[in-house]
Amino acid sequence: MESKTARLTLLIDPDKKRAFESLCASQDLTPSQVVRQLIRDYLAKHGVSYARNEPPRA
Repeated sequence: MESKTARLTLLIDPDKKRAFESLCASQDLTPSQVVRQLIRDYLAKHGVSYARNEPPRA
């Protein structure tokens, strides 16, 4: 898990938010856990490094 955190604020349709939160709860996950995993997967898919000691690959 990351040692420091930063806030990411986004707007989402209320119906999608409720459905997302419900699905997360049914899987015993928090929405934050799921969003963090989605971001890690997206970065990996595109070959983008985010480790502090590695230079970015763009």
